[in-house]
Amino acid sequence: MTIEEAIKTALEYENKVRDLYRASIPKTADGTGKRMLQVLSEDEQRHVEYLESRLDEWKKTGKVTVARLDTTVPSAQSIRQGVEKLEKRMSDKDFGAEIELLKKIRDVEAETSSFYKSLLGKLDADSERLFQRFVEIEDGHLATVQAELDYVSKSGYWFDFNEFSMESAP
Repeated sequence: MTIEEAIKTALEYENKVRDLYRASIPKTADGTGKRMLQVLSEDEQRHVEYLESRLDEWKKTGKVTVARLDTTVPSAQSIRQGVEKLEKRMSDKDFGAEIELLKKIRDVEAETSSFYKSLLGKLDADSERLFQRFVEIEDGHLATVQAELDYVSKSGYWFDFNEFSMESAP
C-alpha cells in the first residue's frame, strides 16, 4: 500500500467513526453521554482535517511530514477522578439504547484501530510514525468507549478491572 492509499483509506475510517459519533448524539438521553460523544466526534473531525492536510502535502510535494496530533482522550488520572461521580450518576438509569450505540461505536473504533496497526511494518519509517500516533489515539478512544460500555451494561468490569468476583461471594 502506498502512503497516498493509506491516507485515503484512513480518511474513510475516520469519516465513518466521526459520522457514527455524530449520529449517536441525538439518540442518547444522558447529558454526560452526549458530551462524551460530542468530544469524541470533534476529536475524529480533527483527525479528518489532519489527514486531509497530510494528503494535500503529499500531492503538492511528494512528501508527508508528521505534524503534532493532539487528542481529547483524558488521562488515566482524570478518568479515575471521574469514576466516583459516574457511579453516583448512573446507579439507577436504564441505558438500553446507549448500550447498543456504544457497541456499534466500539466495533467501528476496533476496526479503525486494526487498520492503523496493519499499516505498521508495511510503510517507510516516516509514514509509520504518522500512523503510530493514530494507533495510540484510536486505542485510547476504544478504551474509553469500552469502559463506558462496561459500566452502563453493568458487566462487573470497569477499565478491564473486575469490580466484583463471584468467587469471593459467601
